[in-house]
Amino acid sequence: MVQVDLEIDTSGLMCPLPLLRLKKALQTMETGQVVRVLATDPASVLDFGVFLEQAGHKMLDHREETGVFFYLIRKA
Repeated sequence: MVQVDLEIDTSGLMCPLPLLRLKKALQTMETGQVVRVLATDPASVLDFGVFLEQAGHKMLDHREETGVFFYLIRKA
């Protein structure tokens, strides 16, 4: 089980707000910490994937349940 250091709920927000909230959260975190993000915007899958690849952060888990996307991300 991964320890989650921060959780942000971006449910109901549309692109680019979920990504902006994630970026802001990551700025407050230490290297190695984990953030869990909840999102309802289907575009978050692509947005987060591209951002994490470019920034070097690691997607630990990603799943979708009934229109809600859950992400576990470790800060680089």
